[in-house]
Amino acid sequence: MFRRVLIANRGEIARRVIRACRALGIEAVAVYSEADATAPHVREADAAFAIGPPPARDSYLNVAVLLRALKESGADAVHPGYGFLSENAAFAEAVCDAGAVFVGPPPSAIRAMGDKASARRRMLEAGVPVTPGTGLLGDVEDAVVAAGALGYPVMIKASAGGGGIGMSPCEDEAQLRRGFASAAGRARSSFGNGSLYLERLVHGARHIEIQIAADAQGGVIHLFERECSIQRRHQKVLEEAPAPNLRLEVRDAMGEAALRAARAIDYRNVGTLEFLLAPSGEFYFMEMNTRLQVEHPVTEWTTGIDLVQLQLRLAAGEPLGLTQADVMQRGHALELRLYAEDPTKNFLPSPGEITRLVWPSGPDLRVDAGVENGSKVPSFYDPLLAKLIARGDTREAAIARAREGLDALVIEGVKTNAALLARVLDDPAFRRGELSTSTLSHLLQHKPG
Repeated sequence: MFRRVLIANRGEIARRVIRACRALGIEAVAVYSEADATAPHVREADAAFAIGPPPARDSYLNVAVLLRALKESGADAVHPGYGFLSENAAFAEAVCDAGAVFVGPPPSAIRAMGDKASARRRMLEAGVPVTPGTGLLGDVEDAVVAAGALGYPVMIKASAGGGGIGMSPCEDEAQLRRGFASAAGRARSSFGNGSLYLERLVHGARHIEIQIAADAQGGVIHLFERECSIQRRHQKVLEEAPAPNLRLEVRDAMGEAALRAARAIDYRNVGTLEFLLAPSGEFYFMEMNTRLQVEHPVTEWTTGIDLVQLQLRLAAGEPLGLTQADVMQRGHALELRLYAEDPTKNFLPSPGEITRLVWPSGPDLRVDAGVENGSKVPSFYDPLLAKLIARGDTREAAIARAREGLDALVIEGVKTNAALLARVLDDPAFRRGELSTSTLSHLLQHKPG
């Protein structure tokens, strides 16, 4: 096992990795920008290194300064968390070249799945169902021709990206022409690559993902599914496990497809296969996240497996120690993402100082937070403040516990999306498990009350 791990991230995920390191007797090393000098993860780590000015490109995305912190800290492994450089093959290679272990898959696997157009080809070769789509497009005229052959509606997607950036739904040619240049621009500014492709848009689809884990000895398992359909602007807001109203045969087929995908690219460590599930019951590969997911706690609470500790063990070369038959789902869990956003200003980020904060507590509640009372929420990073996770023996019990947690939450000084989360939990269609990726947009079109 590792002696010391450098955490190339910030906020709640940095604190989460610190906890896992402590449980395994590993020293945790934090890094921080000037904006995060007083952040909780800095204080809680065994050591911390300053890495530059607040903008992410000058700090958390600065490979050279992170490698310097790695060398100065004497860490023998790097955990990238999620976001930032977590799916950057060049960073993973640089860590390995520096003589440390990257806590994640091999750079080859990151690279294979990082280019979405290439990943689609790999999955087709592996026999994994893929949404009908195109290869990389040269310009908008290529896109118009390709969309005509594919059939509207279509979705513009960034080949190099994720997190909904560069995605734009198009019902007709006019929308495609309007959206193409802006999608390319967003992709270029976020990922340094403006390449786009098209996929057929599946109306009424659900977003289901399968968690997988693989060791260096060839063992691969899945840890069942998560429902991720509650999204706003293609960003997840609420996740749960297991997925409600999912037929057993569909779940099993998705799990088998995920295992085929992992084996096809010689995957190691933990990762997630994301699928669109059509109302017909057909499902299609969207992408693979070659890292830990934000929503990993709902899998932890329904399987009893600590995914961050598992990541560290696998990266250290340990075998899974589990077969597929050993993994069981018990009960139900939900995760609510609490963002610093202003609902009255189209959910724009709401930076500032948290002047009062009371987290909910009690049985079957967990709060993974990056902030505390008095924390300053900077404007430079993702506005995620915390994740409220609730569980119960049944979905109804888990929803009730999550609602109680929201009622007990007190946060002042910044605006949040807490009221929106409450509306989702109270929505009759949500409670019935009638979900699609457009559920939240439909809810937002109707004023509460």
